[in-house]
Amino acid sequence: MTQPMVQDLSNVAEAAITTNREVAKKNLNEAIDNLLVAEKQCRQVEDATSTSKIAVEIIKLCYEAKKLDLVNEKLVLLSKRRGQSRAAIRAIVQEAMIYVDEIKDMKLKLELIDTLRTITDGKIFVENERARLTRTLSKIKEDEGNISDAAKILQDLQVETYGSMEKREKIQFFIEQMRLCMNNKDFIRAQLIANKVNRKTLAEDESHDLKVEFYKQLIRYYTNDANYLEITRCYLQIYDTPYIQKDLEQMNAALKLACINIVLTPMGSEQSDLLNRILDYKPLNNLAVYKDLLTRFKTIELIRWTSFVEVFKTELNTQSIFSGEKNCWNDLRSRVVEHNIRVVSTYYKRISTKRLAELLDLTLDESEKFISDLVSNKTIFARIDRPAGIATFVAPKDSSTVLNGWAADISSLLDLVEKTNHLIQREFMIHKVI
Repeated sequence: MTQPMVQDLSNVAEAAITTNREVAKKNLNEAIDNLLVAEKQCRQVEDATSTSKIAVEIIKLCYEAKKLDLVNEKLVLLSKRRGQSRAAIRAIVQEAMIYVDEIKDMKLKLELIDTLRTITDGKIFVENERARLTRTLSKIKEDEGNISDAAKILQDLQVETYGSMEKREKIQFFIEQMRLCMNNKDFIRAQLIANKVNRKTLAEDESHDLKVEFYKQLIRYYTNDANYLEITRCYLQIYDTPYIQKDLEQMNAALKLACINIVLTPMGSEQSDLLNRILDYKPLNNLAVYKDLLTRFKTIELIRWTSFVEVFKTELNTQSIFSGEKNCWNDLRSRVVEHNIRVVSTYYKRISTKRLAELLDLTLDESEKFISDLVSNKTIFARIDRPAGIATFVAPKDSSTVLNGWAADISSLLDLVEKTNHLIQREFMIHKVI
């Protein structure tokens, strides 16, 4: 079977469109029938451009005549025509998508969206259009208050496999999927979606706004787990964004929240390292209260909770993290106690549990619980002798360690004796000469 020769029937297409636009004013069905004949003629000679123009014109005439049922019918008809070109299908889908935004009647809008999603189902060359339609449908469901359906509709999209979709648009889809999943309390799926986002793409100049939005969604995710360390890192990513750096108010806001969250982070090596890094930020010099806050947790000195609250309460209450539904004052109190235990363990080898509780401003049971938690996390070493009421902060040494220490001390002592003997001999020699 020979392939039909490709011909240019643009003149035929233009003539058919011009003529039948006038005919449609009197008889729409006749105009559509005439255009379908012209469309078939162009399709059979594989003139995709002319076929697309005629197909789009048919859809336009139906829409302009406010025959939305006819729009749906002709969309299906044209998409299923034998040998229909991909260009023509893409053209009518893109044309109809314009109408989706213009139609006010929700029932008619949903019917058109459903028709278009049916046409685009399984067709890679219109996968972008299908994804956009799906996002529109999801937004409609969300506006109706049906968060569960909105999330389910959008989360099924695997846009990471769409080769023709721009990187920026992909990230927009990922952010929207994360937002809806978290609104639907599906935090596990939100994390899986977040892992699909390429951080290098976010670093590109044209993606800085998306970077900020992405990390805001990540902050929502980590807030659910009270993972203050990761929240701090997210705020530092926002802080380091160029356009945030140019806006003093936004830059300071991000830096303040980074300071608060690093202080709320349980004590550890990563927390200590990040706290010291933040203290080196020059803009922190203009935020005296927050610099003082970090300095107190860096300095090896006890923090008195009552005086601490007096100094920082007013400023901290201006932040939503302390004034919102989830009150973080209890977590901050715990961090102060942990800091004080670290200070005590630095200056004391052994201390009575009663005196320890006084230094920590806690009861005996509370101080024991905090110490147990820090020991379990391997942050400090401690042992409590309850009958004797003694807390020990020095780890016992094994026999090999003790022996090595003794050997080192003996070696040091012998070196000292030898050096002393040498000095004495030198003095004798000097006096003999004199």
